[in-house]
Amino acid sequence: MLIETLGAARDLGRLKEIAAVLIRHGFGDAVRRLGLADALERAGQALNHEHAADLARLDPPVQVRLAMQELGPAFVKLGQILAGRADLFGPEWIAEFAQLHSRVPAVPIDALRAQLREDLGGEPEAVFARFDAEPLAAASIAQVHRAALHDGTEVVVKVRRPGIRTVIEADLRLLERLAALAETELPQLQPYRPRELVREFGRSLQRELNLATECRNAERIAANLAALPFVHIPKVVWAHTGERVNVQEYIGGVPGEDLARVEREGLDRTLLARRGAQAVLKMIVEDGFFHADPHPGNVFYLPGNRLAFIDFGMVGRLSARRREELLQLLLGLVQREPQPVADVLLDWAGDAHGAQLAQLESEIEAFVDQYHGTPLAELELGQMLADVTSILREHRLALPPDLALLIKAFISLEGMGRGLDPSFHMAGEAMPILRQVVRARYRPRELGRRAWAGLRRMIAGAGALPQDLGRVLRRLRHGHLRLDIELAHLRRVGDQIDRAANRLALALVIAALIVGSSIVMTVSGGPTLFGLPAFGLLGFGGAVIGGLWLLRSIWRSGHPHDEGR
Repeated sequence: MLIETLGAARDLGRLKEIAAVLIRHGFGDAVRRLGLADALERAGQALNHEHAADLARLDPPVQVRLAMQELGPAFVKLGQILAGRADLFGPEWIAEFAQLHSRVPAVPIDALRAQLREDLGGEPEAVFARFDAEPLAAASIAQVHRAALHDGTEVVVKVRRPGIRTVIEADLRLLERLAALAETELPQLQPYRPRELVREFGRSLQRELNLATECRNAERIAANLAALPFVHIPKVVWAHTGERVNVQEYIGGVPGEDLARVEREGLDRTLLARRGAQAVLKMIVEDGFFHADPHPGNVFYLPGNRLAFIDFGMVGRLSARRREELLQLLLGLVQREPQPVADVLLDWAGDAHGAQLAQLESEIEAFVDQYHGTPLAELELGQMLADVTSILREHRLALPPDLALLIKAFISLEGMGRGLDPSFHMAGEAMPILRQVVRARYRPRELGRRAWAGLRRMIAGAGALPQDLGRVLRRLRHGHLRLDIELAHLRRVGDQIDRAANRLALALVIAALIVGSSIVMTVSGGPTLFGLPAFGLLGFGGAVIGGLWLLRSIWRSGHPHDEGR
């Protein structure tokens, strides 16, 4: 039963809100198929279906976007992440998700004072030499105020909205359970791994809720990019930074969206595009820790053709193995070698769910081969990555979430570079870095280090093998060896058996009432009603009511589309 799955009545109110919004935006059938309507009705929460078709004339992507906007911060953030999942959604969906913005009315400063006093140790006007009550920007999770330290340093103070963690954590709990239900009740969604997607999203959002994590990310990236003097990362004021507030250096350069001002300031747009690409490629290919959303709103241009990156709440991480695979993929695309590209993408897609692998491999090879002979300067690497993921989507294959984030960063970076310099080509900028990384990978010292690390792991595994084998044999000898098998539809089968047993029990009670009442009707004496024994009439009345309820229940189970009416 869904209510048991939810685990706590504290989420029932929010679940009702979500179900009501989905119904209002034309997704009543999905609510019914997930069992939300029946579960809420059993918990005494009625849903209003009167206006379920109000928005039926809108296209499904628009309906989903409007529903996410109405559902609040967690769903808006989820939509923003889905905007980078070209491997899951077509262009019309991506365009709608890209319109989701978390800009909301700012919280008045008086509503923030109690939290600021607790986090800063005093009134903000006393802690800072100057504190602007009017925020620079406001989003669903936090808002930013400009201030100045007592030594004159200009800073920005980022404050988390009061109570936002409780709302988001409730939504994340519900999203996890809804994703599990979706995989069970909607098998067509299984290739898209909704539970894995929600888990990755939840981890990302939990990190973003901790504003100190953003500052740690900023310092880590600043250390990685220290070799690039043209990149600036805002300094963190740790004395005033914690989970609910952070203080960072104010960046007063040219905003990335203001290209006209770039011209007026006399900055070199071509050089800025190249330097931005070098910085992001280094983060991705060399460091494996990168800014996951390098769009113009998170970039400032400084005098001397320098760049500053801000907002490190969302970052991507790549393991050493992932970087090796990425290197193989990018080199295959840039050098127009289809086989390595196909091999990497098939490894990334994992379980193919019955996909035609031979056909998929042929399509990938044909796609890459079409660029054979094309000059390097004419390759659009971001578009090539988007097209390859579209091929995966057509075969109902999904990339792991970390790689989807990576491809989104590549596409954003190329778009930003083209905005600065129409002749910018990511492939041309990437090739020298890729070759440099390949050379570093195959230096004798690096080869020796990797071989020694592999040998250590192999020796450790071989040393533990006798112990592991002995443990398995011991459990087998004592009959304690257990095999876990997960049956996705077992709970649904149990519910169906439970309902059938309840109906059978009710039918027996009805039959007993009919037999008993018939006997009572033949006995003289006792109270009467309309000249007939009262208890016999009451028994027949109860049997009629129970029979009608039983017939209605059986009829509804055979007509599921009418359950929500």
